[in-house]
Amino acid sequence: MTWLLLLSLLLFYGGQRSSACPEPCSCAGSQVNCSSRLLTSASMPTSFPAGTTHILLHNNLLTTFPKGLLDGLTSLLHISLHGNPWICDCGIFYLRTWLRHQSLQTPPHLGVNCSSPASLRGRLVVYLTEEEVLESCQYWYCDLALASVLSLFVFVGFQAGLLVAVIVFLKRFERLSKEAKRTTEESFTAGDNHRDNSYGLLKDSSI
Repeated sequence: MTWLLLLSLLLFYGGQRSSACPEPCSCAGSQVNCSSRLLTSASMPTSFPAGTTHILLHNNLLTTFPKGLLDGLTSLLHISLHGNPWICDCGIFYLRTWLRHQSLQTPPHLGVNCSSPASLRGRLVVYLTEEEVLESCQYWYCDLALASVLSLFVFVGFQAGLLVAVIVFLKRFERLSKEAKRTTEESFTAGDNHRDNSYGLLKDSSI
């Protein structure tokens, strides 16, 4: 009996979450308005109510689109995605594929243009070929590899500088130790000579 109650509560709260208006958007009926909210790909909603028919995501800072975000919205009739700086690398594949398979009331691909890389700037995402996207992916990976190599060189250079500093410090410490030892030995020698001289003078005076 208890587990049935828990299951009912879980289903109830799950239904509440699925129908809740996502932050920081505003909702009116089945329309979810997330436009002009300075949303980034990291801060955009992770889900939309199941019965959503209109989604407004234009004029934000979106560069990529979360994979699978729109797959369960069977009632969707319109979505606006223009006015975002889309990066057309490997992360654009989901949005490109989704746009190509839509037949909504208003073409959702309008204004969905690449912002980068420079070779694809201004191109409509929906018309990108797979080869063009893969080339941009390779370009992105090359940049990442180059940045990694440069970081490695900087790290190795820093380690080498640190090693040189340690060696210089040890050599200086060794030199100072030798000087201190020599000074100590000279002090002892001078003290012995002074005692010998004093003893000689005392012996002569006694005679």
